[in-house]
Amino acid sequence: MGYAGRRDNHASSDMVNAAVTIVFLCGGVVSPDDPMRDPELDLALHYAPRAALPGMAALFALDESLARILRTTREPMVGQMRLTWWHEALSRLDTVPPPAEPVLQALAEHVIPRGVAGARLAGMIDGWEELLEPEIDGEAIGRHAAGRGGTLFEIAGEVLGAAPTDPLTFAGTGWALADLARHLSDSPAAERALALAASPLARATGARWSRAARPLGALAHIARMNLRVPADQPLPIGAPGRVARLLLHRLTGR
Repeated sequence: MGYAGRRDNHASSDMVNAAVTIVFLCGGVVSPDDPMRDPELDLALHYAPRAALPGMAALFALDESLARILRTTREPMVGQMRLTWWHEALSRLDTVPPPAEPVLQALAEHVIPRGVAGARLAGMIDGWEELLEPEIDGEAIGRHAAGRGGTLFEIAGEVLGAAPTDPLTFAGTGWALADLARHLSDSPAAERALALAASPLARATGARWSRAARPLGALAHIARMNLRVPADQPLPIGAPGRVARLLLHRLTGR
């Protein structure tokens, strides 16, 4: 069972593209023609305070780099070797300057100085390693979501200055489960991921988020909206109702 490219070749709407002006990704700009670019993710990241935006972009660039390994690797041993390289490189950020790799350089510049240990970033690797097996059960899916999304959102919350009441772990776990469900080629596993996503996303979207952490709350709302779309249908990225829901969250935290 592989973590494939997006099963829904969605087309983004002019409304959400107009709402996004520029995205700093590892010190650069994401091209509007990038096939993996997600305009709603861009929009959510732009709810972050200006000072936190480069760190947020670096964290989600790391997540995309790890996802790309699973999408492009067919041999588990090769995938393990590539993930091990990232684990070691992230852990070394605590003690030595980063190598000439843009994501690592962005993390070293914008995330590590905020008190986030490189070894903690490396913990995200544990979640991705769960997907290297040919078959994964519900427990492995849960560990993947906690290791990937839970860790990512908890660290992002520190970069943003989230409040203790913000449901970061629920949001990150549910977000990762919803994303996984739309990437798995194995339908029963995808259905398990969808089922597991419902509860944490309900908790995350039922809370009132602090102003600082609303980028992550917005991602939880996106993930929950995605749950309502059948797996064989494309996501209506940038649909007016979806954008309006995100803007409401930005204004109210709900």
